[in-house]
Amino acid sequence: MTEKDSHKEKEIPFLNKLKSKIYSLLRLNPQPVIKVYNGFGNDKKITVLGHVLKLSPLPRHNYRQNRIINFFSMLRLFMVIPFSYAKISVEWGGIIYKSMAEKDGFFRLEIFPETPPNEGWQKISVKLEEKANNLQLIESYGSLYIPVASKYGFISDIDDTFLVSYSRVLRRKLYVLFTKNAHTRKPFEGVANHYRLLAQSWQKNNSYNPFFYVSGSEWNLYNLLEEFSLVNEFPKGIFLLSSLKRIFQFWNFGRTNLMTKFARIVRVIEYFPKLKFVLLGDDSQKDPEIYLSVVTHFPENIFAVYIRCVGNVKSDNTLSIISKIESYGVSCCYFKHSAEAVIHSKLIGLTESV
Repeated sequence: MTEKDSHKEKEIPFLNKLKSKIYSLLRLNPQPVIKVYNGFGNDKKITVLGHVLKLSPLPRHNYRQNRIINFFSMLRLFMVIPFSYAKISVEWGGIIYKSMAEKDGFFRLEIFPETPPNEGWQKISVKLEEKANNLQLIESYGSLYIPVASKYGFISDIDDTFLVSYSRVLRRKLYVLFTKNAHTRKPFEGVANHYRLLAQSWQKNNSYNPFFYVSGSEWNLYNLLEEFSLVNEFPKGIFLLSSLKRIFQFWNFGRTNLMTKFARIVRVIEYFPKLKFVLLGDDSQKDPEIYLSVVTHFPENIFAVYIRCVGNVKSDNTLSIISKIESYGVSCCYFKHSAEAVIHSKLIGLTESV
């Protein structure tokens, strides 16, 4: 063995120890992980969603009101390395279904069950069908929702629709994003109550109407958004977010192609053609334009549209778009406070009078 080879042998353990210390300091997990998101299905098809990652942040358990900790906790969500083209499998009804993740580690595995699945929330597990770093096969668990007999389905935006985000003012948006956490971020007053009324409307035996949260926010924020929803008692639902970003892509945070959001909404509507959908958004970005396009393509599938006014004055452009939506026979509510939306929902029979 040459002196050069000997030096390399000593260098590798040192570098591994250094990497291990850095990962520990940053609370990063260098082992492969399967993140399984809430999925959904009907009597003929089930969709399982998730990411396979080679490097990912460890789950956050403490939510202290410390701006520095919150800042680094947010950055950690983007310290990820996807497991490109990872092979995965799901067992359902005694049958094993296999699929492969995309380049960014995202997977959408579709199951076509031989018998209709039970209604409500179901547990599901996803396995990594290959060994990584000589580890045992990895398995993670998630949930999927098979809607009960419902008349309505709800598709809601997130930022500035129910989560105060200040999307129009970049400085305030970044301040809230980096100094707050899932327990200190604020919802709009009364919005959680409105959503609960919608979820429970005309349902019995503790059943709920399906809720889909479709946003331009990245999958990196999934745990934050799910924890925020849980803490503030929003209806449990399915999140459909934008492509995962890595730390070097952080500058492009929150930017999404309008057509991708439109496509995700269309996918849900086509998945449940018998449901009448209610779209909920705000006027801070492009929700009115997207929802007008949805109504134009699916006028028979949309029952109502709700747009929150996040500025001091209602936008003339939004009022014009709402007028176009109403021309399709779709009821609209352009509101400042959630109490107005609650009243409107009762007036049109969307919720039961209480």
